[in-house]
Amino acid sequence: MFKFANPEYLYLLALVPVLVALHVFSNIRRRRKLAEYGDEELLSRLMPDASVSRPNIKFWLLFACYTLCCFLLARPQFGSKQETVTRRGIETVIALDISNSMLADDVAPNRLEKSKRIISNLVDQFKDDKIGLIVFAGDAFVQLPITSDFISAKVFLNTISPALITRQGTDIRTAIELATRSFTPNEGVGKAIIVITDGENHEGGAVEAAQAAAEKGYMVYVMGVGSPSGSPIPGDKRGEFRKDREGNVVVTRLNEEMCRNIAAAGKGAYFYVDNSNAAEKALQKEIDKLAKADVETTVYTEYDEQFAIIAWMILVILLFEIFICESRNPRLRNFSLFKTDEEKVK
Repeated sequence: MFKFANPEYLYLLALVPVLVALHVFSNIRRRRKLAEYGDEELLSRLMPDASVSRPNIKFWLLFACYTLCCFLLARPQFGSKQETVTRRGIETVIALDISNSMLADDVAPNRLEKSKRIISNLVDQFKDDKIGLIVFAGDAFVQLPITSDFISAKVFLNTISPALITRQGTDIRTAIELATRSFTPNEGVGKAIIVITDGENHEGGAVEAAQAAAEKGYMVYVMGVGSPSGSPIPGDKRGEFRKDREGNVVVTRLNEEMCRNIAAAGKGAYFYVDNSNAAEKALQKEIDKLAKADVETTVYTEYDEQFAIIAWMILVILLFEIFICESRNPRLRNFSLFKTDEEKVK
């Protein structure tokens, strides 16, 4: 695969026909000026060291350098580059609740958007770590496999909405079990599962799943989003709220007891999320305590820079251009190789 990293510099190639036209025009004008002085053959005898071809050669060499410089500035890239780097960090899998109850606005702007901002800020703090992302409601699936590509993590984060999962509910157990299967087999690396939810678990088994994760060495942290007093869930139309089958407005409440039980079983900690960033700071301190180990990571760069090849070509051409004189060297006349046909006859 081939591409230019800065293709805008290729517009400089528009000057190529202009330079050629100017060169041709200057040669025609030069010949006309010489014709005004006298016969061309006579002038060539009066100026034996003058060369017609050498200035043209020098021009075309400089012309080639200009063209190659345009391609050089455009930064040609080709193929792929693979590097194995050693990083010292931890592995974190975030399980984000995207059920409809996360649309409640008891935390500004709403529970889901607040959670996404927390994850985004957490990613910004990572350096040599790895992160994975799981979304869950009535089902759970891996939104982003564990990776050190934090740019992709933010891209996937922006696409998250309750519409990703059609089956509604809150199945924390499945999310934790899926998270435990998402880590790499690397040993000696601190591994954490961060569950961000309002704690309205509808399926059961979440505490047992957290305990099983802790037995495998995975710390389970829970961030509770929402208010214990509850808040209605916005409907599809603005100003409306979701209602149950009996026509009553559905009120969703943060189940802090469930969140604390899951965190305790997972040997982690529980953090209450409000409109401040206190929960983020507390979580970051807990994560910093996890053991970090040297882990080899294969990093792929889709394109590899190829400008060095063009730079060497430009250098060689410029060296040729420097050593070519515009006129013949009088000292080389004695060598038959550099004599004209008339001089050889004499």
